[in-house]
Amino acid sequence: MELPLLAGKVAALSLSALPLSYALSLISALSHRERGGGPSAGLASLMWLPLPSPLWVALMSGLILGLLFVSIYSLSRGEITYDPLYAVFAVLAFTSVVDLVIALEEDGYVEGFTEFYTREAEPYLRTAHGIFICYWDGTVHYLLYLAMAGAICHRKQYRNLGLYWLGSFTMSTLVFLSGNVLGKYSSEIRPAFLLVIPYMLLPCWAGLRIFSQPRAPSYSPANLQVQEEQRKGLLQRPADLALVVYLILAVSFTLFRGLVVLDCPTDSCFVYIYQYEPYLRDPVAYPKVQMLMYLFYGLPFYGLATYALLFPGCSWLPDWALVFAGAIGQAQFSHMGASSHLRTPFTYRVPEDSWACVFLSNLFYALGPHLLAYRCLLRPTFFLQPPPTPPGAKKQQ
Repeated sequence: MELPLLAGKVAALSLSALPLSYALSLISALSHRERGGGPSAGLASLMWLPLPSPLWVALMSGLILGLLFVSIYSLSRGEITYDPLYAVFAVLAFTSVVDLVIALEEDGYVEGFTEFYTREAEPYLRTAHGIFICYWDGTVHYLLYLAMAGAICHRKQYRNLGLYWLGSFTMSTLVFLSGNVLGKYSSEIRPAFLLVIPYMLLPCWAGLRIFSQPRAPSYSPANLQVQEEQRKGLLQRPADLALVVYLILAVSFTLFRGLVVLDCPTDSCFVYIYQYEPYLRDPVAYPKVQMLMYLFYGLPFYGLATYALLFPGCSWLPDWALVFAGAIGQAQFSHMGASSHLRTPFTYRVPEDSWACVFLSNLFYALGPHLLAYRCLLRPTFFLQPPPTPPGAKKQQ
């Protein structure tokens, strides 16, 4: 699969988040010093500085995003006319840079950029799960935004990248928002939480546009080749056999961890949640919501994917394999990272004596969907629906 060129204009606009966040952080610090009568009070008194509050931060964030959208529209009308998702990717690239700075600042690598925002607007971003979704958004999502915006600029296809992003973005949003409402940070929800409403509607609109795009042109084998490939049994397709074994194991692992977070009273569940993944008991609720997402959405997909590998002609699998690869990749990155991060209380971190087992099982769980998606993109012949035989051919037979 050919990767499109990155969008330099979007990259330049997104990097403006760095000086802007630093300036807002400086204003916040001066405001607090002015109220406290510190040594900078004389400087701060020369200008009107509102004391940052949750509502002030929410309004300022909305204003900045609005001005950013206007700037993008004025600079890139041709691209937006060609594909409105260009503006969405440009705005989200800006927020991805902010998220990366938040993660780096929370881990102590930088300072003086976003502390006021996490304190006043979204304190749940300071959790271990919040930090790792910021890392993922600031790296993987950021590169996807630049690549998809670059594809729009050069009038190229980005359907596969879009499907991977759609799954990743949707999973991240659903787990994070649900955990904020259901977990111990439910009492810390601030007005900035209203800014996530577009995040809930965005995947629906973007998903419809991405799925409606034509598939990238690829090698189209002849009807006889399709039939020959689809006549092969599972034992004649060793890669598919390995994937079926993985899917069966993934179904078992998904069902087991779903029962664990649902407080299954069996001894095996009790041992697992206390000796292997105590993070599933963390009151922040993100790991519990994540396991339920796997149970209610991942489990049916694994079953359907197994069916598609056994019976030919399931043309839906390549698209949905990409969606679930993005979803599982993002989820496992955040889950694995947060379960060992210092922000997670020690009693909920993965024990050292079982760390290798937990890490390898979660890594294997994350890699499987990516291998399935790669297999579907590399050799899609088995999933094609063979064209109907012409009526004249039937008469000749």
